[in-house]
Amino acid sequence: MKFSLINKYKNARTGLLKTKYSEIKTPAFMPVGTLGTVKGISKEILLSMNYNVILANTYHLMLRPGVDIIEKIGGLNKFMSWDKSILTDSGGFQVMSLGNNVKIDEEGVTFSSHIDGSLNRLTAKKAVDIQKILNSTITMSFDECIPYPYSFDDTKESLKRSTKWTKMSRKAYTDRDGYGIFGIIQGGMFKELRLKSIQSLLDLNFDGYAVGGLAVGEKQEKMLNITSICTKNIPENKPRYLMGIGYPSDILEAVKHGIDMFDCVLPTRSGRTGLAFTSEGNIKIKNSKYARDLSPLDENCDCNVCKNYSRSYINHLVKSSEILGSVFLTTHNLNYYSNLMKKIRKSINEGNLDKLKL
Repeated sequence: MKFSLINKYKNARTGLLKTKYSEIKTPAFMPVGTLGTVKGISKEILLSMNYNVILANTYHLMLRPGVDIIEKIGGLNKFMSWDKSILTDSGGFQVMSLGNNVKIDEEGVTFSSHIDGSLNRLTAKKAVDIQKILNSTITMSFDECIPYPYSFDDTKESLKRSTKWTKMSRKAYTDRDGYGIFGIIQGGMFKELRLKSIQSLLDLNFDGYAVGGLAVGEKQEKMLNITSICTKNIPENKPRYLMGIGYPSDILEAVKHGIDMFDCVLPTRSGRTGLAFTSEGNIKIKNSKYARDLSPLDENCDCNVCKNYSRSYINHLVKSSEILGSVFLTTHNLNYYSNLMKKIRKSINEGNLDKLKL
């Protein structure tokens, strides 16, 4: 894996991340395909919108369909028929979200499956080993993400575990040409702990750095403050990934603070709940005012949905609980995000990012 910077505008950057499977122009947004699929969207649609990296999840895939099935087929790319890059989350966040069904120790976590209640074990080494079997292009280190809000002492103790697991993750990972592993910066909303986390990661020479533990309920100002602390203290020549951030305004501001990569379920989940992102603001398509509206979702959008279908028709589909309505809205939203990232990259390269309006 190789990352190169192309341009800078203040703290914002454009770059190119070259992997075995694709060349990713940054800043980039990665659609979430937790279970090996971006819900309701085929690879052909994703490729038509110039997406060449998606996110999948170790925790969910180890439980279903199971690592053995994916290994027998030859990895997640072949299983999905996806020949571009895949970043896999280590599963730490998902495990921690199980609440009382999780027992944490110094080596990892023991948890009950949300599917059938069976007892499972996940350690840093196992998380990395699974990601290798999945043939993940970008592997994420195993970490702990504690519930927000939290005290300094609880965060400090959690960071101690995350640091240990991160070292174990790096040790378990085998470097390969065209592939990479990212370390995850934790430390909550505390500058002291974030800097401590960063220092421990720098000693391990990761291929990229992720800012974790945000988008958990904090205000944008706090999120950007922590983001800035992180980006100012990690190497400029490595990609920076802000995990779970997806509101367009948050993405734009985070780019201004030096972030290169994003993922979030927002555009896809919103599509399944009747919300469309447009150049004129968000649209709740179920609203009765759209029942006779023959205009497209967005006059300024070049997606297939906006070229061929009206707000009236999509209003009907969604109100009728037709699956096609969710597919149309998800397709449109992902195209909106793809175009958003293009605009951001163009504005950085032209030196006028401050003038970009959403």
